[in-house]
Amino acid sequence: MELRVLKYFLTVADEGNITRAADILHVTQPTLSRQLMELEDEMGTSLLIRGKRSVTLTDEGFLFKQQAETIVELADKLEHTFTDQKDVVCGTIRIGATEAVGGRTLAAHMKEFREKYPDVQFDLYNGMADDVKEMIERGLLDLGLVMEPIDTVKFEYVRLPQRETWGILIRRDHKLAEKETVTMDDIKQYPLIMPGRENAKNEILHWMQCEESQLNIPAYYNILSNAALLVEAGMGCAVCLDGALSIHADPELCFRQILPAHITRSVILWKKNHLFSRAASLFVQTIQEH
Repeated sequence: MELRVLKYFLTVADEGNITRAADILHVTQPTLSRQLMELEDEMGTSLLIRGKRSVTLTDEGFLFKQQAETIVELADKLEHTFTDQKDVVCGTIRIGATEAVGGRTLAAHMKEFREKYPDVQFDLYNGMADDVKEMIERGLLDLGLVMEPIDTVKFEYVRLPQRETWGILIRRDHKLAEKETVTMDDIKQYPLIMPGRENAKNEILHWMQCEESQLNIPAYYNILSNAALLVEAGMGCAVCLDGALSIHADPELCFRQILPAHITRSVILWKKNHLFSRAASLFVQTIQEH
């Protein structure tokens, strides 16, 4: 199986049309069709459902696409890793980040580092903490910005100075907006839009001293901007961090801290004993020195 053929397959899967994919790949349609059929023969299964004007993926095709994307990403990363020259720091540093006020510190580090090493590029991925950590473990990301707690067996990290406080995001015309802070008893009577990350959800339920079934939860979220739209629509109150909210300021909404206070901090982490590219290694050193 060649990497080139995997890229052919991914292009066809993304375009949903062999003719368009052939144009993008600068190959003839018969050549592309033959390569795909040979790939299916090699895999021993059908990956594509061919229609008159479009192609779709079979169940096996969806699974193959996920694995092929991982392989191509790793190959691209490997290629970039060895583009570093002995006398020039260059290449790409891949960073995953959750929504947190610690992102401002990370951005400052990135700006400072690129001023010193202008041939370095950053590839920034936004997602849930669990996804970021999984991608770091798989070698698809070099570093990640996530919230505590951290598995210290798997990761090394630097704790950032900013403190992040849990509270609720509500509309300004909501009854609770009249208060400066709210209590658990205050919020339990309203629909609560909760974080979807399992660790965060369990931590909140433990803090609230209740079971998930005891709450009215109309939705879960992984990106706060989506939760903010639901709050704005009147669907409920979103349990969130004030740091994440500061990135998505909305004049129609307001944040109220929940008492007793529950505070956490964000960290920049990386995989233990990981062999970095020269650029990534220097960036980690920069973070550790601050």
